[in-house]
Amino acid sequence: MTLMNTRPAAFAPRPALRLMAATVLVALAAATAQTAQAQPAGEPHGPRHGMRHGGPDMGLDNPRMVERMLDAVSASADQRAQVKQLTDAARAEMRAQHDSGRQLREQSAALFAQPTVDARAAEALRQQMMARHDQASKRHLQLMLDISRVLTPEQRKLLADRMLQRRAMVEKQRGEKGPRPAAGTKPQT
Repeated sequence: MTLMNTRPAAFAPRPALRLMAATVLVALAAATAQTAQAQPAGEPHGPRHGMRHGGPDMGLDNPRMVERMLDAVSASADQRAQVKQLTDAARAEMRAQHDSGRQLREQSAALFAQPTVDARAAEALRQQMMARHDQASKRHLQLMLDISRVLTPEQRKLLADRMLQRRAMVEKQRGEKGPRPAAGTKPQT
């Protein structure tokens, strides 16, 4: 006994229909990929803990920024060597502090992942984070004071003027993008 194909004719395999369906799927996938690629990038990572972009630290943790700063004030070779020594030492200390900060953030995440959050432990962790931040701030201020002793009053004045110009440029750029959203709010689109 032979079995007959009991499928209705409408469901019979049609190579042309399959090819067209596959083509439509490929076209949709390509369009989706192209649309995703064409989306504008998000906001660049902006200022964080160190008041970047013309703030008091002037990117002192970045060797290239330090070189540019020294170029702007026409620093001597001796001044450059002293500033490099100061920034290298500070950078090493700040890196160690950064690692301890990462550990505190990991502890915080673990604390808040618990079924019941211990308020005392959370407060103790917050105090440790604030102490670490204060320590980093003090170290950074010390670096700035040390550098100010290496530079002449004229060089410090040039540097201060440059910082003001950079701050104005950043504020102008920020104004073109609109005001920053308040903390805890979503940006309007």
